[in-house]
Order: sequence, then C-alpha cells, then structure tokens
Amino acid sequence: MRKITLTTLIILVVMSVFVTGVMAQEQGGTLVFGRGGDTVGLDPIQVTDGESFKVTQQIYDTLVDYTPGTTEVEPALATDWEVSEDGLTWTFNLREGVEFHDGNPFNAEAVKWNFDRWRLEDHPYHIGGEFTYYGYMFQGFPGIIQEVNVVDDLTVEFVLSEKQAPFLNNLAMVPFGIASPEAVKEHGEDYFKNPVGTGAYTLEEWRQGDRVILKANENYWRERAYLDEIVFRSIPDNSARFMELQSGTIDMMDGVSPEDVEAVESADELKLSLRPSMNVGYFAMNFNFEPFDDVRVRRAFNHAIDKQAIIDAFYAGLAEPAKNPMPPSIWGYNDDIEPYEYNPEKAKELLAEAGYEDGFEFDLWYLPVPRPYIPQGKFIGQAIQSYLSEIGVTANLVTYDWSTYLDKTEHQEAPTYMLGWTGDNGDPDNFLYVLLDKTNSNNAYESEELHEVLVEAQKTMDQETRVELYMEAQEIIHKDAPWVPLVHSTPPIALKSNVENYVPNPTGTEKLHRVWLAE
Repeated sequence: MRKITLTTLIILVVMSVFVTGVMAQEQGGTLVFGRGGDTVGLDPIQVTDGESFKVTQQIYDTLVDYTPGTTEVEPALATDWEVSEDGLTWTFNLREGVEFHDGNPFNAEAVKWNFDRWRLEDHPYHIGGEFTYYGYMFQGFPGIIQEVNVVDDLTVEFVLSEKQAPFLNNLAMVPFGIASPEAVKEHGEDYFKNPVGTGAYTLEEWRQGDRVILKANENYWRERAYLDEIVFRSIPDNSARFMELQSGTIDMMDGVSPEDVEAVESADELKLSLRPSMNVGYFAMNFNFEPFDDVRVRRAFNHAIDKQAIIDAFYAGLAEPAKNPMPPSIWGYNDDIEPYEYNPEKAKELLAEAGYEDGFEFDLWYLPVPRPYIPQGKFIGQAIQSYLSEIGVTANLVTYDWSTYLDKTEHQEAPTYMLGWTGDNGDPDNFLYVLLDKTNSNNAYESEELHEVLVEAQKTMDQETRVELYMEAQEIIHKDAPWVPLVHSTPPIALKSNVENYVPNPTGTEKLHRVWLAE
C-alpha cells in the first residue's frame, strides 16, 4: 500500500513553492481537465458535489481561503478579522478595489446581501431547502448567524447566537463564494447557469453534459492567472479518460483506475500526484426501510463486506479500510474503536437473530460516476452484492444519472446507497455533524444522543474538550451502525509532465490560477 506522510506532504508543498519562485512561469495556453461527471450547477450555494465545486472555485472567492495543500486559513476577500471575547461577534476587514466580473464593486453590502440570501427564508432570492451547505454548516435558517451588519463600506460584522468553534474554517469552504448581487437579481432562477464572482476565471461557456470553458479574468484582484483558459471536460469512463490523457487531448485527470497507476508512473510524458487523504467512502442503510431499522441487520452488513479485498481490487493499494465515518487524518479520530471484522458467519447469526435467517431482497444504489472515494461505483457495487449473497441476502443494483442520484438520496428515497465525502475544512464537525446529525442525515438516522454531543462540540472552543466529544460521537455511531464505512482513499491525479505548480488540496478542490504549462 502506498502511503503519503505529513512530512512528505510538507516537503512537496515547500518544493512546489520553491519551484514557483525560481522557474519562469509560462503565461497563456489552455489546460484541459478530464473529470468523471458534469457540473450540476454553477451557483456554489446550491450544490454539494465535487464536480461543481471544481469549477465554481475558479469563478468565486470566499472571505477567507485555505493555504494551498492544507486546511490552514489565510486571508482572501477579507484581509484580516477579529473575534470578540465571548466568541459571538466576528468583524472582517475587506479588501479594497475588488470588482465582480460584471464590474460591480465588492464591498460589505455585497457580503451582507449574500449571507442574507443564504440564511433568511423570506429573502427574495433565498436558496434554502434542507440540502444546502448553509443549513448544514450553520444549523438551519437563519441558523446561528443572527445578524450580518455593514459597519462601513469595507467592514462587515457577524453576530452569532452561540459560539461555533469551526466558524472561520467554515467560511473558507467553496460553497460560500461571494456572488454579484446584481447578477443574481438579473438572472433569477437561471443564475446557476450564469455565475458572476470575483475569481480568477469567468465563465465563457457551459455545454451541459460535455464541458465547461473558463477564461482568465483580466481584472483579477490578485495577479492574473497564468493560464488563458481552463476547459473541464466530462468523460465518465475512467479508461476512456486515461486514453485521452495518453493521446494528449486532455492535460490532467482525476479518477485514475487502479490498473492505470503503474502506467502513469512509468510514462515519461506523464506524472502522478497524490491527493492527501481526507475522505470516506461508505454504504448507507435507510432507517425508513425495513429491515434496516433493525441494528442487528445493519451490524450484519458491516460484518459481511470484505473491505480490504475491495481495496486490493479497486484502489491499487491507495486506500485503507474505514472503521469510522471520518478519516484518521482528522484530529479527534477515535482509533480505540474496534472495527467490525469481516465475518460472514457472524453476519448470518445476526440476521437470524433479527428474524431473517432466510435472507431478504432489497435495492442497492451504486454511484453512476467515479468519485475519489469510490472510483468504480458499479464494480464496487457488484462486489458488495456478491458479499451479501454469501449471507443469503439478494441485492438488486440500481443507479441514476448523477444529479438525479444526488437528489433522490438527499430526499431519502434510497433503501441503501453508496456515497462518500471529502472534507471541506479539516474539522471533525464537517464529517460527523454534516453527514450524521439528525438534522442532516440522508438515511433517516436520528440519534438524539449523538445530536447533543455534536452540538456541544460546536459550541466548545477548547480543543481538548472537543476531541473528547468527537471520540464519544464516534462510539455512538459505531454502536448504531447507520453505515458500512468502506474506505479512506488517497486519490491519484494524473497529469502531463508539462503541467507545473499543481498542488492537490486534501479538500478535493483547489484554485488553478497558479498552474501553468511549460514549453
């Protein structure tokens, strides 16, 4: 198994910075990024999928950002900030002279307008519903942000109803890109196809199902992007995408199939980059569907699936078996939890105890597109189907197109489903609360005990206390077994050798304005 250590990551980032400083950057050219699925939408607050965020991060900026390759917060549209002693008032000083792509000024009024649009259900352009990142991260609508006040043109103040330890990290997340209020008003319901931010690139064209074309923003508040153009192409089949990389019609790709990793490493014209692991791929069971309301059935499924065999077959060793819903790279990980061992006989015993000694039949939804945590959804679904057949259970494989799949799982229509999550901000809250709290779960898992622990962890500013609470939360989740946590992957990205200064971020998304193509 290939592993990448924190020390190695630091060395790689430092080397990248050194290279950036000493090599002459080649300005111009077009980078073609091959990916497994199309963008769902280009208004970042309306989407939750990584394929959309790959693009929106180039178009929008957030108040604060992550240092490349890390989840450390650094200034972006806000130059600095301060928090009151009680932890309830956050004041941000904004960058002067920034303009949206449509020429309108970025200022405190624009920040307030965006946050009010996200949090206030009576706002004329509110994008709410239960499945938006704002609701996930800030506890509903209006959530814990009680007021957003314009102090002056370049100063904005947030007043919280209660302390939130990961508040600053949350603001750096891609969904909270600041949009031009005038553009949202102009396009209304079609704004998701007509994005206007302050970012390094502007939208040139979106050919749905095919490609998104971005052009460099000549008035970017940072130094102009090195590339003139970025094209995100949708090529669902991993092998077809790799063939295009080999032929030179695309410059980089994610979703590299395990059998292609060695070919990338041995090709002079290609190189491999490993994204630091901060994800989980999982198989979820919906409590609203019998017999998954019975914990014995859910535990049986946990014993029935051989995770290591799946990793050996489909991940080229670039993954490790999961026992918790958050990866070991996140602080607060509970390594003392004993995993459900692969034990088909134990699984059969649990099914018999639950009254299903003769098995049962159900639908198993598998991912229709490759994702970093589940690179080959159908094949992994077939593997799970095979393991479950060994304990007398019949799984019928089901899937939909990507946007429909997401919509249906979010509305709890799937009896069981495969999904995953790449962390957005390096905080345990972004896994445990976002995915498994009773207010957010897609599989009707509603534990009041877990909810109380997770909310207390959000309110607690002391790191050691938060660690203890998250350790307890993982014990509750392990006992209730709402998922079969499958893997934590180290996703490979394949690039042509002339793609320079690409630094993969553990969040799965990164700005590309400092990437260039060497001659």
